[in-house]
Amino acid sequence: MTISKITDYNQVISNLTTSVIVLDSALCAVYMNSSAEVLIGVSATRLAPKPIYKWLFFNDKEKEMLHRALLENHPYTIREASVVTIKGLEMVIDYSVSPLDLATEPGLLIEIQGRDRLLRIEKEEELIERHATTRNLVRGMAHEIKNPLGGIRGAAQLLERQLPDAALQEYTQVIIDEADRLRDLVDKLLGPRVLPELAPINVHSVLERVYTLGVAEVAKQIKLVRDYDPSIPDIRGDRGQLIQAVLNLLRNAVQSLMENPVQRPQITIRTRTKRQVTLGSTKHRLVCLIEIIDNGQGVAEKLLNSMFFPMISGRADGSGLGLSISQSIVSQHGGLIECDSEPGHTVFSLWLPLP
Repeated sequence: MTISKITDYNQVISNLTTSVIVLDSALCAVYMNSSAEVLIGVSATRLAPKPIYKWLFFNDKEKEMLHRALLENHPYTIREASVVTIKGLEMVIDYSVSPLDLATEPGLLIEIQGRDRLLRIEKEEELIERHATTRNLVRGMAHEIKNPLGGIRGAAQLLERQLPDAALQEYTQVIIDEADRLRDLVDKLLGPRVLPELAPINVHSVLERVYTLGVAEVAKQIKLVRDYDPSIPDIRGDRGQLIQAVLNLLRNAVQSLMENPVQRPQITIRTRTKRQVTLGSTKHRLVCLIEIIDNGQGVAEKLLNSMFFPMISGRADGSGLGLSISQSIVSQHGGLIECDSEPGHTVFSLWLPLP
């Protein structure tokens, strides 16, 4: 059976990660696939009456090359071109231009690969791999630590029974208490002990619970704002674990604002859907994006690449476990947490695939 009998070619092109645009002789769009609409941020219908350089701003040399390709039937490729979309988004792209013979006139086929997107995918894959490696290392060390801790605690209990002096038993109790404290720390390093019980849940029910807890904790010191997209469909997740993951992110923002006060401190909990998103090496047609945004002083640059690893913290009294646990929970849900930060604007982005 040939592919034409299985599916329509338009559907194949629409699902390409490469952005595809077909221009007519006036350089107006006669076709754009879904990836191109996502890249530019506007539908093909709205852009159709305008030439491409009215909604994807090239430099003068590249505009001239488009006209020459149309007139001279000459294909070409540009690497790492800087362009600006009609919405003012700056991006770096690779694109190829190929002349076409349309039904009634000449045209151009433009294939675009967003370099920003590729760099983001590479960064995500590296982050996921590094986090998985670190988690495996920590789990191995944690199990090796727990074994002798059990022996130390048991020996201290036996010794306590043999000591005739009650004053000496205080020392064995110190050993037992410290062994228990280390065991609890190791348990936290191991993260959630059970796999998530996935079930359809409304993401906003999770966030409303987090919001309620946040309001109770910060009282009137920090303004909490909700900016929800009510059209987001149910996700498959473990409600309790997702509450813990998002609450850790919220508390991290609260602690940052408490320790480094700013005028009119504010945290925004925002939800959106995004199309054609690649998380690690897996492409998803639709994902849920949860953002925790604060207007604090930002995350130190030296911590941005390591903040999700266990025992890494920017605070003197921080355990360095909250963000690591959140990343582990979200990873078990097939998602990812990222952070972008600059003074006055820090965003923790939690990506979860939608069914």
